[in-house]
Amino acid sequence: MIRNALGSLMGLVGATAAVWSPFRAWYDGRQGRDYRVQELFTSTGITDTKADLLGSLLLPFIFAALLTLGAILLRSRLLMALSGVVVLGFAVLWMVRQAQEAGSLSVGDDGFGLGDGLASAFGAGALLLLAAVVMSGRPRRRGRHGRTPAPEPEPTPEPLVTQEPEPWPPAPPRDHS
Repeated sequence: MIRNALGSLMGLVGATAAVWSPFRAWYDGRQGRDYRVQELFTSTGITDTKADLLGSLLLPFIFAALLTLGAILLRSRLLMALSGVVVLGFAVLWMVRQAQEAGSLSVGDDGFGLGDGLASAFGAGALLLLAAVVMSGRPRRRGRHGRTPAPEPEPTPEPLVTQEPEPWPPAPPRDHS
């Protein structure tokens, strides 16, 4: 129970950080909400076109947050891990597409290069995966319908077949003449 509570808390913090990350700078001061999700999957790649809020990188992170809530309600380690994979997957996919567009990626203190929004996304994804490891999940069910199976009845012993004991000392043989 403690492990589920701790994993749930870690999942909530990770989901919050994931949803918050598009509102911070991702690259060269440009926020993650300015990138369209479609740009990650088209041949044109990342452009300077601004995205609508629900058409931006916020969309997959909201989906991951909903997966996290479902994981907490269902106590599902698999859903929690899936939400972490969604966050990390979109962050990595964005990095690949941004590197293709810019030619390379850089990190800088002057506001140019990779920003703290991307770092938040990576931290959130890692925290969601860690939450899946910490959670104990649902208790294991026993039996077919969640009930403890009834013990099988012990077999009834078969009656022993006894033979008449031979008299002792053995009777002398009879003469049939």
